[in-house]
Amino acid sequence: MSEVCFEKVEKRFGEHVAVRGIDLLVRPGEFVTLLGPSGCGKTTCLRMLAGFIAPTSGRIVMGGRDITALPPYRRNTGMVFQSYALFPHRTVADNIGFGLKVRRLPRAECTTRINEALRLVHLEQLAGRYPGQLSGGQRQRVALARAVVIRPEVLLLDEPLAALDLKLREELQVEIKRIQSELGITTLFVTHDQGEALSMSDRVAVMHDGRIVQIDSPEALYERPGSRYVANFVGRTNLLDVVVREKLGGGMVRVETDGAGKASFVAAAAHLKVAIGARCLLGVRPEHFHLGGGRANAIQVKVRGATYLGSVRYVDTEASDGRSFAVQVRPGEPAPARGEVVVISWRPESCFLLEE
Repeated sequence: MSEVCFEKVEKRFGEHVAVRGIDLLVRPGEFVTLLGPSGCGKTTCLRMLAGFIAPTSGRIVMGGRDITALPPYRRNTGMVFQSYALFPHRTVADNIGFGLKVRRLPRAECTTRINEALRLVHLEQLAGRYPGQLSGGQRQRVALARAVVIRPEVLLLDEPLAALDLKLREELQVEIKRIQSELGITTLFVTHDQGEALSMSDRVAVMHDGRIVQIDSPEALYERPGSRYVANFVGRTNLLDVVVREKLGGGMVRVETDGAGKASFVAAAAHLKVAIGARCLLGVRPEHFHLGGGRANAIQVKVRGATYLGSVRYVDTEASDGRSFAVQVRPGEPAPARGEVVVISWRPESCFLLEE
């Protein structure tokens, strides 16, 4: 297990700045995900760590060594690509053992390690098949086995599940996390899928425009996002522009919306040092709303429509001042009809405040 450290790393491609002086520490054995939309710089970070491209400035340290100028073959990293990158003319066993062969390990040791890797990814029965005879999920397991069989210091995963269907992605999320936990290997994972990031990671680094805008545990990132961008990107949320009007004690504040039809709410703000009169954002996740009263915060809304997603149903609503709210209906709870006027309410501790 090795620690990875990016120190003020920047990468330019001509006039375009892909990565803007990021600092990132990945602890030994930790599973960290770089999460963000296409073009935010996350894959560039991974490729710089692998040695495929060089930083324009800054340095990268792995296991206490400055590896910024080292070629890929001297970095001892294992990488899994979205496209699998398997040799079509080689068997599963030969694909897995390719890195061992390049390192000129004794044949007996190669055989032992290949068999261990096959067992790890549950492909013992497919050792003699070729990539063209495998499903997408099986090919990705081969790619994963090939990456870990060399016993790398750091495992790099570049959107390895993006090409798979939903059910298979969910299965492989569990498998990748299981294998990472069993090996205790330091892992850097890249994805644009927030569900993958939240379910698999010890910490998630949200990237935007070449910068890490927040890094935290999945729970903290979701429950206490640090900006409008993170709140909107990680999960669905409802955001209201508010002004702090009163401090109530116990970490609670009373806030008020601006404009016509002012509404007053109570929110937990122990994590912020907000002053009276400060402009903030009040955030409420759809699942924290309750259809009906009974909570400290409540507002009357009109139902505009509903979206059924199998395990959950979202109701789109609108208040009299035009503000919209997405509400998640609990399993077994009837969804209100389109055009129906209802009250939605929520607890103060279930919402969050963001500084503008």
